[in-house]
Amino acid sequence: MGTSATTTLYVIAYDIPDDRRRTKVHRLLCGYGTWTQYSLFECWLTRRQLVELRAKLAQHLLEERDSVRFYPLCGACREQVLTVGGPKPHDPVTVIL
Repeated sequence: MGTSATTTLYVIAYDIPDDRRRTKVHRLLCGYGTWTQYSLFECWLTRRQLVELRAKLAQHLLEERDSVRFYPLCGACREQVLTVGGPKPHDPVTVIL
């Protein structure tokens, strides 16, 4: 899935001063990717998922106070990620039962 041409790895960082809105955003992002650090997620998203996530986030954000940034990583950039003290970004694992 992660190496497919239809998904892109996004590093999503957010800065939200309000505890309630920050918690809602955190829970929403948990459904789309991996929480890797405080206020930072790694998410493998299709174009459709990206549009859907942005629409859902917009329901909880105040543009004048909150900030959410999406950093897309190409395959070559992903391979060059330097990590100290934790796993590097990896393709998501799909388990079929």
